[in-house]
Formats: sequence, structure tokens, C-alpha cells
Amino acid sequence: FFRGKIGIVFQNDRLMPWRSALDNVRLGLQILDREPEQAEESARAWLKRLGLAGHENDYPHALSGGMRQRVSIARAFAVDPEILLCDEPFSSLDEMTARDLRDESVRLVRQNNKTAVFITHQINEAVEIGDRVMVFHRPARIAYEARLAANSGDAEQAKIHDQIMGVLSAERAPVPAI
Repeated sequence: FFRGKIGIVFQNDRLMPWRSALDNVRLGLQILDREPEQAEESARAWLKRLGLAGHENDYPHALSGGMRQRVSIARAFAVDPEILLCDEPFSSLDEMTARDLRDESVRLVRQNNKTAVFITHQINEAVEIGDRVMVFHRPARIAYEARLAANSGDAEQAKIHDQIMGVLSAERAPVPAI
């Protein structure tokens, strides 16, 4: 039912060490039984879009963390999913690489008219990239929800950040003993 409709980008790249960057990106396309020539063309195009032209034949051990995560993102986009699930995809990267890759991912999501669900523990990241931000309490209960306009400014983002902090602080407040 969901086969080929959802792409996933994990916290860690989850690349197969015995496969080249090109072969890692091609994996989902092979699982979906795409024509080999089409799969290779698509994989090469996504690697190029993510700045990895010239690294198609490199194996994961020869790539930096940011490059490995770019391969993972290329793999998710290559299957042309309707929805991208991103589970803290930048958490294992240094701050500068994470920022650049975050901006690039958001740009690709918008350019390709995709829906992306980002899971993050970074409030600033959620407010910066999201157009809808949700905070959950256990068990899977929505504790807060906000929608951000594409042109929301720093003041609006700061307000939402503060509201989220308030919700999270209330969750951690000690329960009075009876």
C-alpha cells in the first residue's frame, strides 16, 4: 500500500558499506523494479543535485558524515515519494553541515512539491523549517500545535519558541504529593 509512496531519511545514513554511493541511491529503485537504465539515471541525477557528482563510485567509508547523509537524502528522493519521513536527519552532523543540509533539504522538498515530516528535538530547527509544528506528550498526545506562514519573521518564530518552551516546562513540572 505504501510501497514507493514514502521515503525515509534516518538519523544515521544507514548506507550499505558494500555498495557505492550510486548503488546505495539505486537501492530503492531496484526494490521498486524500475528499469536499470532509468534507476541509474535517476540515482546519478539526485547525487548531482546533492553535490556529489564525482563521488558516485565512492563507498561509504570514503565519504564524510555530511556526504553520507546526502547519499541517504538522494536515496529517499530518488524513489519520488509523496511523503518524506525524516527522523532527526541532521542530528549526527556538525552544526555547519547540519545547517547547510537542512536548508538544502527544505529547498528540495519545496521544489519537488513533497510533504515532509521532520522529527526533531531542536525547537529552533522545527520553527525555522516547519510550516506546521507539533509537540507531543506521551502517549502520542498533541500538546501544542502552531502553523507558520512562509514569511513569518523572527518575532513570530520567537513567540512560538517561547510557547513550546512553556508547554515542555509544564510537562516536566513536579506533580504535587497528596
